[in-house]
Amino acid sequence: MALVLGGGSGQGIAFIVAFGVVAEIVAMACSSPQTAEINIRKRGNTLMKWVHIGQALSAVLIFIAAVIDAAHRWAIIGGGLFAMATIEGMYMHAKKAGLENPGPETEEY
Repeated sequence: MALVLGGGSGQGIAFIVAFGVVAEIVAMACSSPQTAEINIRKRGNTLMKWVHIGQALSAVLIFIAAVIDAAHRWAIIGGGLFAMATIEGMYMHAKKAGLENPGPETEEY
């Protein structure tokens, strides 16, 4: 991990902050993976659209932060990419699980 982050003081903080920013942006844009799993049959397209909009916004903000803070560039990029991959995986798993094993939904139309 040190090779990816470039080492040095503050790299861990920048990595964690970048991860937190991506998680917050995606949470802001959509519901939780649990809600996605439960309601994927009715709202799958909308839920996943907002996950991907959140991911796109995250990528832009991580890029801007990396440009602005050259000293922590690799920690920012590493933390951001790790968070984006983690969150994408969580929502893709929720979608798959919800479609394969549908249970009672929490919404009625």
